[in-house]
Amino acid sequence: MEKVLKSRYGQIVSVITILMIVLFFRLFILTVMQNEKWAVEATSISTKSIYTKAPRGEILDRYGRVIAGNTQAFTLQINAGDSDDDELNRVCSEVTAILEKNNENYFDNLPIIIQGNHFSYTYQNDIEEWLSDLEMPTTFTAQDAFDELRVRYGIDESLDKYDAQSELQNLYKIYPPISVKNMEFTKELDKQSFLGKYGLDKATLTEKKEKKTDLTAKEAFYRLRDYFKIDPMISNEQARKIIVIRNEMKSMGFRKYLPADIAKGISDKTIVEIEERSAELPQVKVVSETMRYYPNANTAAHIIGYLGQISESNKEHYVDTLGYNANDLIGQDGIESAYETILKGKDGTKNVQVNAVGELVRTISETEPEKGKDVYLTIDLELQKTAEDALEQALKQIQIGGTFKSEYGNYKYSKAFKNANVGAVVAIEVETGDVLAMASAPDFDPNLFATGISKDDWNALQSQNPRDYMAPAPLYNVATRTPVQPGSTFKMVTATAALECGLDPYMRLHDGGRVMVGNRPYACLIWHRNGGSHGNINLAEALEVSCNYYFYDIATGKDYYKGAKLGYRTPISIDVITSYAEQYGLGKSTGIEIPERVVGVPTAEKKMEQMKSSLRSVLKGKSEKYFAKNVLKDEQKLSKNIDTIVSWTEENPTKNEIVKRLTEMKLGVKEDMIDSLADLCKYTYFNYASWTLGDEFNIAIGQGENSYTPLQMANYIATIGNKGVHNKVSLIQAIEGQGPIEKEPGTKIDLSDERHLDQIIEGMKRVVNGPKGSLRSLFANFPVEVAGKTGTAERSGKMHPPDEVAYMKQHLKQINPKLSWEQVENEMTRLMKKEPDTYRTKDGAVRQAVINLSNGTVDYEKIDIYKSNYDNFAWVLAMAPADNPKIAVAVMIVQGGTAGYAAPVAREVIGKYLQLDKTYEDFNLNTTIQ
Repeated sequence: MEKVLKSRYGQIVSVITILMIVLFFRLFILTVMQNEKWAVEATSISTKSIYTKAPRGEILDRYGRVIAGNTQAFTLQINAGDSDDDELNRVCSEVTAILEKNNENYFDNLPIIIQGNHFSYTYQNDIEEWLSDLEMPTTFTAQDAFDELRVRYGIDESLDKYDAQSELQNLYKIYPPISVKNMEFTKELDKQSFLGKYGLDKATLTEKKEKKTDLTAKEAFYRLRDYFKIDPMISNEQARKIIVIRNEMKSMGFRKYLPADIAKGISDKTIVEIEERSAELPQVKVVSETMRYYPNANTAAHIIGYLGQISESNKEHYVDTLGYNANDLIGQDGIESAYETILKGKDGTKNVQVNAVGELVRTISETEPEKGKDVYLTIDLELQKTAEDALEQALKQIQIGGTFKSEYGNYKYSKAFKNANVGAVVAIEVETGDVLAMASAPDFDPNLFATGISKDDWNALQSQNPRDYMAPAPLYNVATRTPVQPGSTFKMVTATAALECGLDPYMRLHDGGRVMVGNRPYACLIWHRNGGSHGNINLAEALEVSCNYYFYDIATGKDYYKGAKLGYRTPISIDVITSYAEQYGLGKSTGIEIPERVVGVPTAEKKMEQMKSSLRSVLKGKSEKYFAKNVLKDEQKLSKNIDTIVSWTEENPTKNEIVKRLTEMKLGVKEDMIDSLADLCKYTYFNYASWTLGDEFNIAIGQGENSYTPLQMANYIATIGNKGVHNKVSLIQAIEGQGPIEKEPGTKIDLSDERHLDQIIEGMKRVVNGPKGSLRSLFANFPVEVAGKTGTAERSGKMHPPDEVAYMKQHLKQINPKLSWEQVENEMTRLMKKEPDTYRTKDGAVRQAVINLSNGTVDYEKIDIYKSNYDNFAWVLAMAPADNPKIAVAVMIVQGGTAGYAAPVAREVIGKYLQLDKTYEDFNLNTTIQ
């Protein structure tokens, strides 16, 4: 045996024998032990998955009429399958050629663009464009930009970054592309997410991790060429087209076995060509899918919201976790966003086996797509259209002093208010709190977003003037997110508090014309006009004529004409009044399912903080006037010294004490400015930081720190009509498969006597039907009795123009005729160069430049003198029928001039409701929900 093994023949036989044993053993493992595994693998080689997108659930009104539906469209998809890189690159190149030849748009989410030999990230371009638009240096970090916005818009330094962001968005309609959590530009996070997909982010690459720098756009592009194994002979331009498509496929993440959407809404011509070349493009399929469609265009846009692409930083959540396609559109606002997971359906899958040439052999399994759940709203589509049309007509006619035309009688706007271009109307079902209609102007067409909005369209929907937070902004829901002073419509709250404290509603109080607080008169409009008085009046009559003097009396428990107490059982105060405001739902969340903005009721603490914040801002803005140069050079020291002065607010020391502290504490105040600064602190801020009698008067009549949205005001009037039962507001009536939504029972406001509301409603009825009621003429001959209240809210401050530099250049000769524009420009440039932390933009620097050059003869007030004042805001609240209210309506028109100008809108909505209510009663159009 040993002799045989030593021979060459024996060795060869031994090797062959060993190999045969190994082969047999391996074959046994594959065919017996791993049979099931490899059977699946073998089958999958010839198996394809065909995916069918599920239609999105529809959004319907309370009677089943479609507000947001779907329409059919064709989508081109590519499924990589088992194709290698060379094959996929060929397919991608040919597909883009076909699409471009037929003028089709396809998804291009590759954030690298090539212009000649220059490579750049779209993310960086977007950041720089945003910074430039806001006149910020393009070198600003996200922190720099956010700090600048806080300074520019006077955001209280005590607010944390989250509250500051909320105030920028809700108050000023500024949506900085910054993640305050990370304090990074959102586009920068998107870039890191994009690079991270390919292991090219700075956190992954060793050579970049140490330097904490990113790959340049050019470096990243060539890494991607290598990643996708693109032929070096292919030009960069053509390579980019290939990478664009491959990137869409890569974006499928862990679900890369799914086909990627490449182009939506393709033409018949493209469909035919793709089908004709199906043999050479087996990875490419054209599928019929549904696309979002809004048949009524702008109608209910702010309620419905809109769709948008999944951001790069959110793809992990939506694509990997929730199973979305990378190019799916998701709800970005309104109901579309709030009910995204309900409206989103479940895609269908069909697994088929094909032969070597791609022909269908058999269907292995099939799962039908499941349509998303339909959502039924509480709104009435026809009433919604009426509300929107009425609001639009009112705004147009107020701007030109025209006529509101209506079947209930035309209404002539005697005076034009050209800035009346923003408004809202809300109608609520009194018994339930359900929203029947809610319109904001201006509005937008959500169809613009249905397939992805263009940059030009997006820009057209932004605020027309970011420096004026009341300027038109089409995407902004005025009804839910614009709290403003309610004016005299607040007086029912004050009346409730006074009645509960012991006011006799039938007692007559004399309107003495005015109450002097210091050197300021607090009075009715009739006194300001001609020194007139309403005479002796009771509660109902005071509501009818909206007598401020009467409400000053009952809000403080004092008859100012006689100088006597009113004899209340319990003391009344601002806190008592605001507690009833809260019970009515003012200053609190309404419960609505879409975003809203809530500003709490006035409090002493809030006023103190606002006064301190205001003083801090003024001292920083006028730091060059009050502080020495050595302090100005040290920003940290300047801020500390200002904080020290502001900290005296609560103590409210005497002026002499303030002068002493400014002199002895070495706070860097110029010696010749100590007395002036002491006056400013004492008589403009410290004395008014705590509640004053003037505050009590203002709050009692809906001015001062009161600030409520049209939605809150509508629910407040509904609560009065609902016998004091306050309901949460809702937009959702039912969800398909779940039936009607169960709603929480309402809460009763604290009333010692149910008749108190009857006495208030009696006054509201007199507003509409009384001999001196402000709505008497408008509702004359109306088919039912209406109860209502008007309010004209004053708005302080100036309307800042979009461009302060242009304004200053236009009015420089009037502000200071001795200055030339060249001088101002030079001083502005000097300020921005010498003190970039203080003067970050031209808007701020140009104002200070004029002040500096004027040697104290020009101040901010003189600079702003040629800017427009805000016109009064117009409010109307109404409910009908007066004795058994079914509908409550609130209308608010920004700069509408006078309260009555909002009334035609309310009348139109109530009239339409009464017509529809009769129609629905006769024809029983209630929708049955499965």
